[in-house]
Order: sequence, then structure tokens, then C-alpha cells
Amino acid sequence: MQSPSGMQWDDGNLTKCQAHGVSLAEISEVFEGEPYYVPDERHSHVEPRLLAIGKTRAGRAVFVAFTIREQDGQRLARPISARYMHRKEAKRYDQFWRTQGSGDDD
Repeated sequence: MQSPSGMQWDDGNLTKCQAHGVSLAEISEVFEGEPYYVPDERHSHVEPRLLAIGKTRAGRAVFVAFTIREQDGQRLARPISARYMHRKEAKRYDQFWRTQGSGDDD
């Protein structure tokens, strides 16, 4: 998946995204890095949702549930929820990343 060109924040998602202690800056950092994107079919009843699984600049592993919104010709990520990965999840992510790479087709 092509990374979004920006973020969409509003009163509806600002507070919810910070409920687990992840800052707005950290959420943005996940998208600025090389996240692994996974469809979130379980929560895609109303509109398609995805998970971005990645790390902040400080190295914290984060899950971000989001949807894509088109606005003024841009593809924006609208985060729905975010949380830090548990230790075991982060370890699996690191192992996956070492064996699979970023998944970019060069």
C-alpha cells in the first residue's frame, strides 16, 4: 500500500487515539517510517479499515487502526485508535521485519 500523504485529525479521533498513551506525534511517526499495513477486516463494516504496524523514532512499536480519506486530492490517514505493542507483539514484529524486510518492491 502506498503511504498516505498526511493525517486527518478532528474532535472525533483526537482523544480516542491518545487513550492508550500514544501521542499524536508518535502516531504520525509510524506513518513517516516504514509501517507494515494489514487490512482490518474485522472492523471494516462501515468503511475499509487498516492497521499500520510500525515504530516511532524512539523505537516504540505501535499499532494504529485507521482509514483512508480523500481530501483535496490527497490520501489522508484518519487514525481511529492507537496503542503500544505488548512486549511479545513487538518481538514478533521485529522478527518478522528482519526476515521479510519492508515489503517494498524495488
